[in-house]
Amino acid sequence: MENLERNACLSGIGLSTVGRRLGRSGLDLTLEAIDRALEDSGLTAADIDGLSCWPGQQATPVGMSPVSIFELRDALNLKLNWYAGGAEGPAQLSSILNACMAVATGQARHVLCFRTLTESTAAALGHGASRTGQVGQRIAGMFQWQIPFNAPSASIWTALFAQAHFHRYGTTREQMAQIALNARRNAALNPAAVFKEPMTMDDYMGARIISTPLCLYDCDVPIDGAVAVIVSHVHSAKDLACPVVQVEAICGALHGNSGWDQFDDLTTMAARDAGRRLWARTSLTPADVDVAQLYDGFSFLTLSWLEALGFCAPGESGPFVEGGQRISLQGELPLNTGGGQLSAGRLHGFGHLYEAIVQLRGEAGARQVPGAKVAVVANGGGPLASCALLSRY
Repeated sequence: MENLERNACLSGIGLSTVGRRLGRSGLDLTLEAIDRALEDSGLTAADIDGLSCWPGQQATPVGMSPVSIFELRDALNLKLNWYAGGAEGPAQLSSILNACMAVATGQARHVLCFRTLTESTAAALGHGASRTGQVGQRIAGMFQWQIPFNAPSASIWTALFAQAHFHRYGTTREQMAQIALNARRNAALNPAAVFKEPMTMDDYMGARIISTPLCLYDCDVPIDGAVAVIVSHVHSAKDLACPVVQVEAICGALHGNSGWDQFDDLTTMAARDAGRRLWARTSLTPADVDVAQLYDGFSFLTLSWLEALGFCAPGESGPFVEGGQRISLQGELPLNTGGGQLSAGRLHGFGHLYEAIVQLRGEAGARQVPGAKVAVVANGGGPLASCALLSRY
């Protein structure tokens, strides 16, 4: 099988100002990230002939996806040969996967991918995070089955999976706490992270419960910010200003049911399917990975990805992270080295991608993993899952 994604490379990155309640528009933050990505790559707006995003602009919840492809095209006066953006797809890396396919098949040469959020400002303005529609409207979709049972939030759905895992395998809160504690230690070394204050096990165990067994520190932090990543054809590598990162393999898969509450095995998720497919698309193995950036919208999602990607057997993620040494910057699998979403802030998966590229380029400063050559990035939870294996070019 020919893996056409290997014709793609990640050729430029940009991170906007990131923070809580910045009060800036989504377009403003996005353009800042794009300017930095273009400068990083040595490209100009005239070189960009593709645009890709996920999930596309959405009115609700407010701040979740405030910028459209059309706004960016007009703001930058781009001449697009290809573009794509929409809500349905295998999680946040959908835009990168689509961009890889576009450059591999000649639809575009340089595709600009972006992810922008203004959730923190939206919350400060009282908009909240409801996905259920306006007052007075009939609730539709999956929410018609969940709202009657007071389950409107992904924290509740994820807690269902976590409880099942705890019950079947004996996983403990003290083990899961290591995901949050490790993230906070790494965030202290990341100038762009939102929360850098030290966190102890006592802090974690004393935090209020959001949905058993998830506590406050198991939930990611809504922020304002944007990330831009340029996907180019590998033939462009020699013309770029920065060291590029090779896409070794990328995929999204869904073999189980598409509902959070109706999956065939509630101790795992679609990550199981995506992880299996990722390794089928490369000769590399989990043992080759130097750094892992695994989705942590909730701490349990990271445990699920560790198992799905074969870093440990099903049911063994708790013992795998116990004590935190194995996943530390000095451990055998440095995990979420920039602080992840739990401490660096919720950039909805693109923060993980940005950090992976920085690590492979050797530009992570005090948190740099020495000699990092291979990174895995995983996004999504429940029925949404996508992952990528990246390598130093």
